[in-house]
Parts: sequence; structure tokens; C-alpha cells
Amino acid sequence: MTSKPFDLRGKVAIVTGGNGGIGFGMARGLAEAGAGIAIVGRNEAKSAAAAADLSKLGVRAISVVADVTDTSAVTAMVERTVRELGRIDILVNNAGINIRKPPHALSLEEWDSVIKTNLTSAFLCSQAAYPAMKAAGAGKVINIGSMMSIFGASFAPAYAASKGGIVQFTRSCAVAWAPDNIQVNAVLPGWIDTELTQRARDQIDGLHDKVLARTPAARWGDISDFAGIAVFLSSAASDFVTGTAIPVDGGFSVMG
Repeated sequence: MTSKPFDLRGKVAIVTGGNGGIGFGMARGLAEAGAGIAIVGRNEAKSAAAAADLSKLGVRAISVVADVTDTSAVTAMVERTVRELGRIDILVNNAGINIRKPPHALSLEEWDSVIKTNLTSAFLCSQAAYPAMKAAGAGKVINIGSMMSIFGASFAPAYAASKGGIVQFTRSCAVAWAPDNIQVNAVLPGWIDTELTQRARDQIDGLHDKVLARTPAARWGDISDFAGIAVFLSSAASDFVTGTAIPVDGGFSVMG
């Protein structure tokens, strides 16, 4: 390990869905540690604003408009990152959506949309970034799961399936790519105060109070709570950590 294990200066990270919420919290943490950042999203204006914000920290940051469920778009995303930022050391697979319906009310099109956005995108982006990491002799992949990777939820069958799949995909990549010195881990967010969960509170009666009652930390998470875990899993400090799924949930998942 280096004398500065959390120093990411000279490294480059791709963060999908990095223009807001947990993705932006992670991107900011990586930028504060010195990494160059490629913010990837479908909303061009929002991604450009996020990249401009990170640039104020003294790092190079670019915005890339891409549909991460499309193979050609993902290939172009990787090529542009390498062309403009010079390399890829870190990939954060954060892009995700949810459609809140019980299993019997979910259409096949809705199921496919959630699975493609949350799980297939992680496969495509990881596969596309792998050659650059292998050539560099090292790499870090962080996949974003959920408490629904652990628990069932009547209102999120496709989301839960995708996030359970993320954990198993993480383990498979960790084993496959360990010989290439690429560490692959998952982060499992609890209930975090974002635009997505604000909508959930509007849709699910009593959700706010139920979350607070079960969370030992007695609060909703903030996107800033993901800066530290992002830096740890992207840095030399985690070189012997791979295939894990780490909850960041204020203790939600350990409550009976």
C-alpha cells in the first residue's frame, strides 16, 4: 500500500447516473480525493452542470450523454473518457430506475426497462471498461445495489431482482478479474434522501416514519454519506477487498 492510501490523484473515474443523488455524492467524494471524473447520464444539461461543479474542485471533469443500456453508446462513452481524460481506473455503475408496482401489476415492458437499466447496464459498462483496466494493470469497479438486494419488497419486484442480481454479478466479476488486479465490490444503500425516495414517500403511506423507526442512526441518509465508501473502494486502501456487498444504511439492515 502507498503512504497515502486514499489519494486518487492521477486516477480517472466513470460514474454512471452521476449527475444527481447517490451517484453525484460518490463522484464528489472521488473528485475531492483528486480523481478526474466522467459524469454519464441521459440529461445533458444536468450532467454538464454536475461536471462544472466538480471542476471547481480542481480536477478534470467531463459530461458524457449516453444510454448505458445500449452497447454502442457504452463503447463510445469509454472511448471518449480515454480520449479526453487519458485512462479509466474506476467505474461506478450507479445508473438505475424503479417502477413501484406489485408483481401482478407489472408489465413485461416495465420489467425489462428496470432490469436493463439497473443490471444489464452494469454488465455492459463493466465489460467495456475492462480492457482499459487490464491494460493498466489495475482497476476498481463499484456496483450499486440496494437494501432490496437483501430484502423483498411487495412494491419493487423488478428493482429487487435487479439489485439482487447486482450482488451476484459483482461476485462473478470479482473472481474472474482478480488475476488482473481489478477489485469489484458492491455498495448497498439504505434509505437515502434523493429525488427518487422523495417520490417514494409520496407513493407509500407512512414510509418516512417506518424508515426512521427501523434505522438505528435515526435519520435518512444523505448523498454525502457515500463519499467515503466511494474513495475507500476506489483507492489502494481496498486492494485486498473484493467481491463484497457493503451496506451504507445507518444500521437499517442489521435490525431484526
